[in-house]
Amino acid sequence: MQPLPSSTGRTLIDLRSVYKSYETPAGPVRALRGIDLQVDSGELVGVVGPSGSGKSTLLNLLAGIDRPSSGRVRIGGTEVHALTENQASIWRGEAVGIVFQFFQLLPALTALENVMLPMDFRARLRPRERRERALALLEGVGVAEQADRLPEAMSGGQRQRVAVARALANDPPILLADEPTGNLDSVTSRAVLDLFAELAVDGRTVVMVTHEPQIAAIATRTLTLVDGALTDGGPVDPGALDGVPTVDGESRRG
Repeated sequence: MQPLPSSTGRTLIDLRSVYKSYETPAGPVRALRGIDLQVDSGELVGVVGPSGSGKSTLLNLLAGIDRPSSGRVRIGGTEVHALTENQASIWRGEAVGIVFQFFQLLPALTALENVMLPMDFRARLRPRERRERALALLEGVGVAEQADRLPEAMSGGQRQRVAVARALANDPPILLADEPTGNLDSVTSRAVLDLFAELAVDGRTVVMVTHEPQIAAIATRTLTLVDGALTDGGPVDPGALDGVPTVDGESRRG
């Protein structure tokens, strides 16, 4: 794996002074503390840190699934934090593709049908064109032969590649990945990371939350998130922080 070029120089993601707090019976909990983050188009940014540090909260804000308690989330000229729920849903369907640790493929649908589903929701292509695009995407991620198989008949690596193809269905400029190699062996993890690197080389912007140490070999930048605060630098060793309380009061797990 080779590191990606630095960036195209055009800022696509811009977070300014972002705070996120949650109310709990024990009082407010701060998940993010003054996040400033700018990501250029074509970058692959890895966000690392121990469990409970706020990584998933950060991704949810980038996806418009959640909103900051204060601060600004601007993506591609859209003030995402100011969108209504309906506006955010429409924006997300066009601007962001999300890849999950546990794949989130619908078990009753084939790989092809899973990839077509986001296109069905957007209804921008005719049914035949959706099928052709889904087949092309599956071929692009190297699993065209799995098109007619159900998820249970595929390996973990194959399912994750299908999930990447599904995230690309509506041609979003941004991919958000939440521990995409968390359920894969080391060899398969490397192949999936290489796939994300190829997508970034092709101009896609990727933000990946991960514990994967190999991310440093392919990312334009690796950022560390600890207790809701973001810093530039290499990954921290999650094991070194085991047992230390997180922002939600639980012990960290590697």
